[in-house]
Amino acid sequence: MRHHGLLLRACALVLLFLMFVTKFISYKAVNEYGEMAGVQSWTLSGHKVAKLPVPSSVKTLAPQPDQSSAAPALAEWEAVLEKRIQLLSAVCKNSRLRSLTHVPISKFVLDRIFVSDKHNILFCQTPKVGNTQWKKVLIALNGTFSSVEEIPENLVHDHEKNGLPRLSSFKPQEITLRLNTYFKFFIVRDPFERLISAFKDKFITNPRFEPWYKHDIAPAIIRKYRKSHRDGDRVASGLHFEDFVRYLGDAEGRRRMDRQFGEHIIHWATYAELCAPCDIRYDVIGHHETLERDAAHILRRAGIEQLVSYPAIPPGITRYNKTKVERYFSGISKRDIRRLYERYQGDFHLFGYPTPDFLLN
Repeated sequence: MRHHGLLLRACALVLLFLMFVTKFISYKAVNEYGEMAGVQSWTLSGHKVAKLPVPSSVKTLAPQPDQSSAAPALAEWEAVLEKRIQLLSAVCKNSRLRSLTHVPISKFVLDRIFVSDKHNILFCQTPKVGNTQWKKVLIALNGTFSSVEEIPENLVHDHEKNGLPRLSSFKPQEITLRLNTYFKFFIVRDPFERLISAFKDKFITNPRFEPWYKHDIAPAIIRKYRKSHRDGDRVASGLHFEDFVRYLGDAEGRRRMDRQFGEHIIHWATYAELCAPCDIRYDVIGHHETLERDAAHILRRAGIEQLVSYPAIPPGITRYNKTKVERYFSGISKRDIRRLYERYQGDFHLFGYPTPDFLLN
């Protein structure tokens, strides 16, 4: 009997211990992985789960985005973009700058504008400002590729095969309809930094892919604008940035050469010459320096944010690099820099870029 009583007491102690452990484990599970910390739930046979409200002092495991702070941030950036349009309009009305800002809507301009009829979008191409990525976005919208990343680079620039019609390919009344009703945008960047990018890409980094820049355009510029040269030097040293600046700043001589170079000049033509922003009413003007925020806004305004994403932007790639600009322009005469600025002055004013006084004075 005595042993039987001891056994019963031992079982009772074990049972009490197991009940305590079970309750402790259940409490921890609720707090770390369960319904949510601070919430109790019970399941009764034949009844729905009932939950008590979460106390305000307890944080949830997966908080939702703060919509109250997101809305002002969105409105604030929309105000920035609206100010860009207002500045553009004001500068377009400045008669002193009219020759630099007003361009007829010619075939040259219409050739720069790519069309997405499926989504009522017009995109004006401004080379050396990340345009390849925007063309990928439009190509992806056509549905041939499921994502931007799948699109081959060679297809983007093959305008016979990439499925992006130019506005110039439509009849006059069709062009007018699209200009009046479609969502229109283009991208700009600091004008001098863009010229450096064009020079590096076309005459230094990639001449083997587009040999005409090295073998046709560069020698023509050197012959006319390098103060002293021999044929052997042209082959050995290639085009210098100083030669390039002299060419771009020579109003009369450049026009004659540009007719010879044809459409290759789009990489250094002004934004006004490319997109006629004083004569076409664009909805958004993106800036390369704020591309991440602008890209999201453009996709939203165009109504395509749920259909396609703008490719990831490498850190720091869009930041204005004053040191690089100073390095490229060091050694170039103030006279040549001032002539260059006169050529691109309209672009500086139209899009709110500060005058590069550190180069001019």
